[in-house]
Amino acid sequence: MAIKGTIFNIQHFSINDGPGIRTVVFCKGCPLRCRWCANPESQSFSPELSWIGKECIGCRACVESLPELSCRFEGERLCFDREKVVSLEKVDGVCPTGALSLIGRRVTVDEVLSEVEADQKFYERSEGGLTVSGGEPMAQPEFTLALLSEAKNRSIHRTMETCGMGASGVMEEAAKYLDVLYFDVKLHDPQKHKEWTGAGNERILDNLFLARRVRPDLTIRVRTPVIPGVNDNEEELREIHRIALDLGAEHELLKYHRLGASKYEGLGRDYPMGEVKLSEERFQELKSSIFVTGVL
Repeated sequence: MAIKGTIFNIQHFSINDGPGIRTVVFCKGCPLRCRWCANPESQSFSPELSWIGKECIGCRACVESLPELSCRFEGERLCFDREKVVSLEKVDGVCPTGALSLIGRRVTVDEVLSEVEADQKFYERSEGGLTVSGGEPMAQPEFTLALLSEAKNRSIHRTMETCGMGASGVMEEAAKYLDVLYFDVKLHDPQKHKEWTGAGNERILDNLFLARRVRPDLTIRVRTPVIPGVNDNEEELREIHRIALDLGAEHELLKYHRLGASKYEGLGRDYPMGEVKLSEERFQELKSSIFVTGVL
């Protein structure tokens, strides 16, 4: 199919994004700006230049090969024009270590599914398949719906990971193609949600209930990242757990981590969460308190 979307990665052999072994397609672009986002490269819809200093060997290949970026070293730090529009073909392969890279590429549905189908033998053994993630897949509705529809035509198991921030019509249509839906519910309080993510959660919760109405038989897993100083309290987590129970959905708590901090540096941005941490002891304490009757 000629329909195109923008992605920033295709991850093979994932075991954390749905049942079995998965091939995860990461769509680029998200309407939320969660301060704890571990994939800041997923937020913008446009390709972005990234430079990871610890991977740079100072060979100056970028200075010589990419004069349009005005690349120059100030001490050990590479400076360049981040706003300059440059093609993936121009940047790809210039840096021998990949320290300088362009994140994001346009692909067709057929191109994606060709990569997905290359992993078919692993799906058959593990009952895995395709997972569409992001960013936010519903923010590229034409591409995501075409990808899910064609995957269904090819009998590929289909999972979608979403923050729920999309048009209701897109959620309704996507639910028809899915085998499993992973749905992030970060906060129950709408004002607090807006403060920490940039938007309220009314549409998110509406879409969650809509998915259940459209597909009463759909496996839904509500996922809640536990963020220190944001929702690491029993009141918030219990409200979300109650929603999951009411929907007959599974509920999973995810521990906050700082693994994406270096990505912010690569994009020339500060890490919004600073130095906060969530101890394993506190995380387990919250899990024990919330799942008093056992994990769904």
